[in-house]
Amino acid sequence: MNFKIKTDNLFKLKSECIVVGIYRKSEKEKGAELTASAARMNKASSEQIHQIVACGDIDGNIGSSLLLYDIRGISAKRILIVGLGVQREATAQGFRKAVMAAVKVLVDRNLASADMAILDDVRDEDRVNYARQIAEAVHQATYRYWETKSGDRPAMPLAKIGVVVDRKYRDVTQKGIDQGMAVANALSYTKTLANLPGNICTPTYLADRARELAKSHGLKVSVLDEKDMEKLKMGSLLSVSRGSVEPAKLIVMEYTGTEKDKNPVVLIGKGLTFDAGGISIKPASAMDEMKYDMCGGASVFGAMIAASEMDLPLNIIGIVPSSENLPDGAANKPGDIVTSMLGKTIEILNTDAEGRLILCDAMTYAQRYKPEVVVDIATLTGACIIALGHHASGLFSNSDELANELLVAGETVDDRAWRLPVWESYTKQLKSNFADLANIGGRSAGAVTAACFLQEFAKDFSWAHLDVAGTAWSSGSPKGATGRPVPLLVEFLIRRSEAGQEKGQSQEIG
Repeated sequence: MNFKIKTDNLFKLKSECIVVGIYRKSEKEKGAELTASAARMNKASSEQIHQIVACGDIDGNIGSSLLLYDIRGISAKRILIVGLGVQREATAQGFRKAVMAAVKVLVDRNLASADMAILDDVRDEDRVNYARQIAEAVHQATYRYWETKSGDRPAMPLAKIGVVVDRKYRDVTQKGIDQGMAVANALSYTKTLANLPGNICTPTYLADRARELAKSHGLKVSVLDEKDMEKLKMGSLLSVSRGSVEPAKLIVMEYTGTEKDKNPVVLIGKGLTFDAGGISIKPASAMDEMKYDMCGGASVFGAMIAASEMDLPLNIIGIVPSSENLPDGAANKPGDIVTSMLGKTIEILNTDAEGRLILCDAMTYAQRYKPEVVVDIATLTGACIIALGHHASGLFSNSDELANELLVAGETVDDRAWRLPVWESYTKQLKSNFADLANIGGRSAGAVTAACFLQEFAKDFSWAHLDVAGTAWSSGSPKGATGRPVPLLVEFLIRRSEAGQEKGQSQEIG
């Protein structure tokens, strides 16, 4: 998709279609109000737009739309009016939905280009984020998976989007579009990686994709094979891959955006490319969706891509422990005890609680980078879906400051998380008579006890865990990866990099 910032006169703009917004008066009042752009076009059309809106065919509800032709006084062939909701209740989430609805209309009409004039009433402090939302929403509305389908990929007719703003907002809008394009590229990569079937997307496949990113995005990439992990005594991670013919990989991607001696942010993503549950085998129904058990790892790939394309002044380490979890004569058995890289022994009471087994060794490995913070991302527990549904990712942390950073980042870009506890009283559920820890803590509070297990390996650094089991993919007819929590992670990294720059500037002044 090609985006271009435009400062043209709306009435004279030779456009296939200009998108403008209207507001709903209120939840109680019927009728709509014109945005600043819509009001200017209405004046140029001798009140024709107002007269059409007043007929009641569009009420301003978020995502409602009305396509107009041959409006007098306007050079554009079409005007698409899209509802933005009640103005005083405006959110980035609602704005994004409105853009997606507009793009759907444009795609359905097979238009090759369009211009959006929907940013005029946005507050100055929100302009970067709302411009970013345009790019991300256009991606979301136009993304198509075609990698494993026969025939040529269908061409997407909509190829050019103009974003019309006042000249004084050109630079800030461009910044938002640039960020949005980087996130859109990251989302596209993440979704496609996650949507690939398990017979293609194996641990080795993931490692090869990381090596490609070393060339295309300037990352430093290293891949540990099973012999390397044996030397490091990663007994917990390696125990998971024993039931598969596919060898495990520990993929490490390094992005250096500032001085090498600056402590990095470490992102760790669970990379289970297929999870049958092992000996504790899952039900057959919907087991195909267990190809999505590597969505945490895919989101780390996406975050590294976005950071690189934005040239963020930050050091980032992306670690993806990758394996399959299958039943085999050599697979983990309930009751087995394995020893982690940290030296802690783990009693495996359920082989389907394998994500924490590969993450804990990756967390220990991450300590060698002296991380400023560590965030792990995993489709870890069905219990998190029971707790939060498919709306919010579960957030757990041993640091209030880090947890708040992630919560604010998610709220800003409509990729929300909700914090849950990791109290010592929950950790007691992991008590084992035969090892230092059990890998499950019983039926109650399953998402919490899983996080408490990981917390036992995060004693020496600030750590947060995102359980994305309910948000990383959709089931049913819209089945497919969502790309979450890439927007959250990227916003978190942007804010971290900006805070680091401000800190550096204040120190120079001092």
